[in-house]
Amino acid sequence: MIKQPIKFGTDGWRAIIAEDFTTHNLSRVAKATALWIHKNYPHKLRVAIGYDCRFMGAKFAQQVAETLTNMGIEVVLSNSFCSTPMISLATVHFNCAAGIIITASHNPPEYSGYKIKGYFGGPATPEMITEVENLIDSPITQTFTPATIQKEDFEALYINHLKQNFDIDLIRKKVYVVYDAMYGAGQRVLDKLALKGTFLHCEYNPSFMGQAPEPIHKNLAQLSKAVSKISQEDQNQHLLIGLATDGDADRIGLYDENGRFIDSHHILLLLIYYLHKEKGLSGKIVTTFSCTQKIAELCKKYNLPHEITKIGFKYICQIMLNEKVIVGGEESGGIAIIGNVPERDGIFIGLTIMEFMAKTGKKLSELVKTIYSEIGTFAMERYDLHVSEVEKQHIITQCKNNTYTHFGSLRVKSVENIDGYKFHFENSEWVMIRPSGTEPILRVYAEAATSERAFEILNQTKNTILSPQNS
Repeated sequence: MIKQPIKFGTDGWRAIIAEDFTTHNLSRVAKATALWIHKNYPHKLRVAIGYDCRFMGAKFAQQVAETLTNMGIEVVLSNSFCSTPMISLATVHFNCAAGIIITASHNPPEYSGYKIKGYFGGPATPEMITEVENLIDSPITQTFTPATIQKEDFEALYINHLKQNFDIDLIRKKVYVVYDAMYGAGQRVLDKLALKGTFLHCEYNPSFMGQAPEPIHKNLAQLSKAVSKISQEDQNQHLLIGLATDGDADRIGLYDENGRFIDSHHILLLLIYYLHKEKGLSGKIVTTFSCTQKIAELCKKYNLPHEITKIGFKYICQIMLNEKVIVGGEESGGIAIIGNVPERDGIFIGLTIMEFMAKTGKKLSELVKTIYSEIGTFAMERYDLHVSEVEKQHIITQCKNNTYTHFGSLRVKSVENIDGYKFHFENSEWVMIRPSGTEPILRVYAEAATSERAFEILNQTKNTILSPQNS
């Protein structure tokens, strides 16, 4: 039988259930993980294992647990579905060599996946993942003394962690949250914290009603409308916020009291302002290549060091392990801050913003205006262009060869290529072209002073790169 190659992407191995994500392939990955742990952590043979709300999650997690215990590795297994941040916290709390969660994050419901967490409570480093991949299908030449499975309540551990890090009483008193769990693994947390709120899609539904649980605006119309409706009824009795988290609750979506989407770029700026200006913390800010340039401007204004990485939270995590980082985040909604494990955490970030609102008594829209008063207004927009693989590679070659000197009327002043190609124009405007690593898609990002102008830049770029004369 020809064995299918198993490759980890930017955040774990993901595949369609019953096609490539099978019990056989899962066993191959679990055995490789066990060999990697024996090789690197022979004196810490313990792993935390959990699963999100997807179909067969509990069964897949049990299979991985049994594979590891048969290879002499003790397992601390979640007693129910849990989020990725819960697994990362449990990995540190139970002094494990690694954490494993069965999740496909924000992918559609037919997918499942396998994420590995390092002993430090964040994404396994690229070097760690490469080592595990290289051990898949390696012969097992030794015998092991079977170990045990111990079940623990990872959600209770996480909720206690939140209570220790936030003024929950103040948030409960001042803030009203409309929370959309998108049927994901964060669905019980805010209710168990007894926050005042309205809770959407906070029940177990492995199909996610057929929608990918990704907290982006086009998937959250019901949340936006609910916030607007409650805003009219509440008449300023509370500070109102809309919060969404993805399937494994490590990504965030946010809405102000008017039902307006607040993207990750704005969230990152709000966090820098709150942690530095309001709480007096200093340290490095780390963001990925696709984030707004306004972050660099704010860091310069506050005299905070700022580092830009390739796209993927694992690159941010590596810096967090070695330096004092107060905020680290990416455009896709994955954000981490000081005081937590080095992990993206949608609920932790949401509570941070709620605490900011509660302590200042300001609405979220007012806090955004405060940021604008510091660095000016801006907007970020993005297109995902579905192109053939041939077209995709041709356009990237054109970028590499500096073929594009203009996009419509926009003249290119300079180009950066940390991860993708960022073309700078006048007035601090830019467009970035980056190929998807797994799909025939080109991601095109633009920044300008207004959303309308950002879409103009996207359209001029699209027309240029897809025009017949450039093909």
